[in-house]
Amino acid sequence: MAQANERGDGGGSPQSAEGPPSRRQVLSSGLGARPKWTAKQVGRVKPLVFILALYPVAYWIWLGFNDGLTANPPEFLIRSSGVWALVALCLTLLITPLRRLIGQPALVRCRRMLGLFAFFYTVLHVWAWAYWERDWSLASMWADILQRPFIAIGAVATLAMLALAFTSTRGWIRRMGHYWQVLHWLVYPAAVLSVWHFWLIRAGKNNFFEPYVYGVVVAVLLLIRVGFYIRNRWLPGS
Repeated sequence: MAQANERGDGGGSPQSAEGPPSRRQVLSSGLGARPKWTAKQVGRVKPLVFILALYPVAYWIWLGFNDGLTANPPEFLIRSSGVWALVALCLTLLITPLRRLIGQPALVRCRRMLGLFAFFYTVLHVWAWAYWERDWSLASMWADILQRPFIAIGAVATLAMLALAFTSTRGWIRRMGHYWQVLHWLVYPAAVLSVWHFWLIRAGKNNFFEPYVYGVVVAVLLLIRVGFYIRNRWLPGS
């Protein structure tokens, strides 16, 4: 979702007039440096990523034909679609730190697809709630948002995801300029709100294991991103 430009690192030489190379330059120019993947190479993998991202839908269909949707299929599908939306959102957040850690900037080509799949499963989650729990009644939906905090938090996260998905095209990137990148930092509040939404749902059953797991994953990804920001802003030569 949120996009940052990748800048190449100079090779440098210890004897150059510009001084000794940074640690990052040494690592990137060393004999053991791995070759960079091209955008075309990553593009060949995108169809596989697309198919894998549809696994939950295929799994639900298989469960439906094999009486595996539990005793309450609507509740199962509402909960499952929400969990998969959170999984796709975590994978989207993973792309930026992963491409920097392994030195493969072309991986960014997979990020938009994963972000849109996070939105896709969010839409399925909201649709299932609106259809099976609220019977498409706008008054009932609004009352649910006002009365149940976890629904209100989920609604705010959904609005953030909607803004991210709507502005994810190249046209919006051109129109918004640097404001596009600022807007797409919303992916982080959306992730935090999604985990909070999940935690409140599980609070009713006193079952916090999965929310804690996703909370730790999101926290680690956020800390890594903050670490990159600090290094790039205050320690550019490290």
